[in-house]
Amino acid sequence: MNSIHKDAGRHKDDGIVTAVSRSEGHTFSKRSLEEIRLVAGLGVEGDAHQGATVKHRSRVAQDPTQPNLRQVHLIHAELHDELRAKGFPVGAGEMGENVTTRGIDLLGLPAGAVLHIGLDAVIEVTGLRNPCPQLDRFMPGLKDQVLEQKPDGSLVRKAGIMAVVLAGGLIRPGDSIVVKLPPLPHRPLDRV
Repeated sequence: MNSIHKDAGRHKDDGIVTAVSRSEGHTFSKRSLEEIRLVAGLGVEGDAHQGATVKHRSRVAQDPTQPNLRQVHLIHAELHDELRAKGFPVGAGEMGENVTTRGIDLLGLPAGAVLHIGLDAVIEVTGLRNPCPQLDRFMPGLKDQVLEQKPDGSLVRKAGIMAVVLAGGLIRPGDSIVVKLPPLPHRPLDRV
C-alpha cells in the first residue's frame, strides 16, 4: 500500500474494489473488465460517460455545458447481495456502475469525501445516483428495490454514488479503497 494511504484521517469504513466495468456506448449495463483507467477531470477512459461536461443523454438535452459530476459511478456489492436475496439476480456492472465496492457505506459518505483507490487513482464523491426507469427495463420491479421511503416521506436512494476523478490511475478488483472525509460540517449526499 502506498504511504499516502496510511496517514491520519482514514475513515473506519475503508474497503476494496470487487469489480470494475465500462461501456463504450450508452448502454445501461457495463462490461466487467480486469482493469479500468481513470483520467483526471474526465472519468473512465473509454466509457461513454467520460468527459468534463455532462454525458448522460437526458442531462445533455437540458444543458450540454454543465459540468460532469457523474464521471464515475460506484455501487456497493452489499446492495447486489440484498437484491439477490429479494429475487433480483444483479451482478457487477449490470446496474451501470464503473466500480463495485465492498466494505464501505457509500451512501453514508458526505459530499466531498475523497476515495484513494489502488496506488494512484483519487476520486471525489459528488452525490447520489437517482434511480431511473431504465432499472425497470433491465429487470421489472428493480427500481422500487433501490428506493425506500422513510417515515418522514423522504426518499432513500440506494442505486450508488457518483464521483469526479481528481487523479488518474489504473484500478482493478482487489484494490484497496481508503476514504478521506472532508472537514466538518459534513454535507449529506443529494442526487446529482
